[in-house]
Amino acid sequence: MKALVLCKPGEASVESVPNPVLTDGQILLKVRRVGFCGSDLNSFRGLNPLVSYPRILGHEVSATVVENPGRGSDLPIGTDVALCPYTSCGQCASCRNGRANACQFNQTLGVQRDGALAEFIGMPREKLFPAKLTTKELCMVEPLTVGFHAVARGRVSANDTVAIWGCGGVGLGAVAASGASGARTICIDVDDEKLALAKAAGGTDTINATHEPLHERLLEMTEGRGPDVAIEAIGTPATFRAAVEEVAFTGRVVYIGYAKEAVSYETRLFVQKELDIRGSRNAQEEDFESVIKFLEAGKFPVDQAVSLVVSLEEAANALRSWSENPSRFRKIMVNLD
Repeated sequence: MKALVLCKPGEASVESVPNPVLTDGQILLKVRRVGFCGSDLNSFRGLNPLVSYPRILGHEVSATVVENPGRGSDLPIGTDVALCPYTSCGQCASCRNGRANACQFNQTLGVQRDGALAEFIGMPREKLFPAKLTTKELCMVEPLTVGFHAVARGRVSANDTVAIWGCGGVGLGAVAASGASGARTICIDVDDEKLALAKAAGGTDTINATHEPLHERLLEMTEGRGPDVAIEAIGTPATFRAAVEEVAFTGRVVYIGYAKEAVSYETRLFVQKELDIRGSRNAQEEDFESVIKFLEAGKFPVDQAVSLVVSLEEAANALRSWSENPSRFRKIMVNLD
């Protein structure tokens, strides 16, 4: 079968690779669409320390069941599914605490193991989520779950004001989940197009941090208190610090992004404000179910969020163009139909 193989940093091509061999409990899927995310871009640029080469990318996936050896399964041939790309060992502290999304030994498709940018893939039943969605919508499920999980980690409710730094793919999921909860949702970015999309996804207010004084605007919007919840979805030292500095006293800070360098904090604020500071990694089963219900209700601007759809043969050039001009693209999808 054909697959997009990242041979080394900056070099990807369509190659012929072996068809998947199913193990016990696995279901054979025809891959329909795969979305690119920031980790794929970092892998292409050689900046993802978790990736070894060569590697088949792809963890944002919509697919169709084509072979199901299991008897009495609830996924007959022809069922369209989204999939969870993570593994869990069942034995580490995270797994034993019921938080397999943060498994110490997780292997994500397209990162620590070969992914789904191929014609077929085998997956366990428990990693598949059937839904009455288009292939484009199914391909949006996984990236949205990461933001939904962050909002759950922040215990966001309708009584909260939430500030979200970053309105890219992951940040949009947080915006959508926060907006769906009924919270006032302040979207912060430096790109007006991303802010407009965030507004369409459920944001109530926007701040362009390049043109507006962030601190003053947040105080203005919150009667001088600051937001109850700060969610960081960019990953820079400046935004890591801003989340702690701007959040209200006794507020909650949730970090999704990875800062690429050490971050210096005024740790006095941790104690003085008595903050809850939480990390958020991947997503849990209930996040997938929540996103699917959200998309089935037609509450997310999927077409507006996807800026480019290419074929498998065009995928390498799309990655290269994205790397050269990242601000030009929102979501890129590869159509394998």
